[in-house]
Amino acid sequence: MGTRATRHVTGSSRPFAVADLTGHATDVAPRLLNALLVVGDRAIRIVEVEAYGSGDDAASHAHRGLRPRTVVMFGPPGRLYTYVSYGMHVCCNVVTSPDGEGGAVLIRAGVPVSGIEAMRRDRPRARRDIDLTNGPGKLTAALGITMADQGTDLTDPASTVQLRRDAMAPPPEPVISTRIGISVAVDHPWRFTVAGNEWVSHPRPAGRS
Repeated sequence: MGTRATRHVTGSSRPFAVADLTGHATDVAPRLLNALLVVGDRAIRIVEVEAYGSGDDAASHAHRGLRPRTVVMFGPPGRLYTYVSYGMHVCCNVVTSPDGEGGAVLIRAGVPVSGIEAMRRDRPRARRDIDLTNGPGKLTAALGITMADQGTDLTDPASTVQLRRDAMAPPPEPVISTRIGISVAVDHPWRFTVAGNEWVSHPRPAGRS
């Protein structure tokens, strides 16, 4: 699937309104389920997200306050916040906080909608298509998102990375559970997934960087 499929994706969907991405990360996170993350000819449907708050969330990058690496996370909302995990994997987040507050939603997994051939090319170690985008580092590699995309306005239809909504609404009753891959604030039920979706990632050892 290539340009034609992408035109169908963008033509049958609309950009997110900034207002829908503004608020505490736990409020915005479930709204992102079933949304589309579009990068050029590639797109995924989001099926798993995690919320990360501000100074009161010990697992959040915003916990230690404003730093050079976290500037984007402190607003404005609707921007792409990227970071490198385990020294190699780029992870992407949707900023939800107004200027001066820290908060974002980590996109953990998605289902390919278009551009799967390009995803296979860029993820040659994935033996199955389900392994292309069923993890936060996997999906960024499959979509071609890099640290150079830091700060992109996800609501701008002219942006290289866009967050869009089509006729598929968020699930009325998402599965809510504790976040995974972290070693602090492990009891927060801030992970949201689409019930029964096989592309949801699996728990991993603690140590979110």
